[in-house]
Amino acid sequence: MEELNLWKQRYPAPAKLNLFLHVVGQRADGHHLLQTAFRLIDFCDRLRFSPRSDSEIRMASALPGIAERENLVVRAAKLVQAAAGSRAGVDIDLEKNIPIGGGLGGGSSDAATTLAVLNRLWQAGLPQTTLADMALTLGADVPFFLFGANAFAEGVGERLTPLALPPAWYVVLVPPIAVSTRAIFASPELTRNSKTIKISSFSVGFGKNDLEPVVCQRHGEVAAHLEWLRRFGDARLSGSGACVFAEFATEREARSVLSRVPADIRGFAARGLDRHPLEALLDRD
Repeated sequence: MEELNLWKQRYPAPAKLNLFLHVVGQRADGHHLLQTAFRLIDFCDRLRFSPRSDSEIRMASALPGIAERENLVVRAAKLVQAAAGSRAGVDIDLEKNIPIGGGLGGGSSDAATTLAVLNRLWQAGLPQTTLADMALTLGADVPFFLFGANAFAEGVGERLTPLALPPAWYVVLVPPIAVSTRAIFASPELTRNSKTIKISSFSVGFGKNDLEPVVCQRHGEVAAHLEWLRRFGDARLSGSGACVFAEFATEREARSVLSRVPADIRGFAARGLDRHPLEALLDRD
């Protein structure tokens, strides 16, 4: 593909769901040890990159409540720029669809797409292992989005094993709040002693989200959304919330439930993915 066409593309950054999330311990440095199953869904942010004549890295528009220097996309771009020893600059236009503070990994996914795409556009030639190391410095979920497939995750989220999942559709509800991941993990009420399992013990419907009781206690809106969705199936919190979801076998079932959502509740239906839509850029070495 011609370089010009690569610059003109809009690159997807898909959301994820945590099908379960167990907190199994805590390291001496305070980071929590987890086991979780990550599933990609076809609900995406989209990014477009435009070359600059200087070495600046700029966002076309700011994200509400996030300073540009703290934006994971900007930080990811600067990591690639520095590792490549490049003086190239870039303008980044982010179409933000994934809710901020929703537990769907939007910021992490945006960062991973930025790492992979700028590595190609700037012809940096950084190996996937280097990108994965960069990803972990940006956040615990970022390595998953570079992995390219659904995964069983351990450690702080960086130890990833491919996970085959059956076709599924999801109804995702979006409470009108942003949940602080840091505050939830710092909560004294959080249990940190779930038993570890082997990947062979996992199946769809397994386990729970250990963060859910804390989030629901602190945010009644999340509890109310879960209560409504549980009328139709096994509804769960994704990540540290605020979004909640339920799995369905077919698109028809999912859209039937979505059609019943009250007017004061926002939500969407999404198909589960097997592979990241940028798999070709995420080829593991």
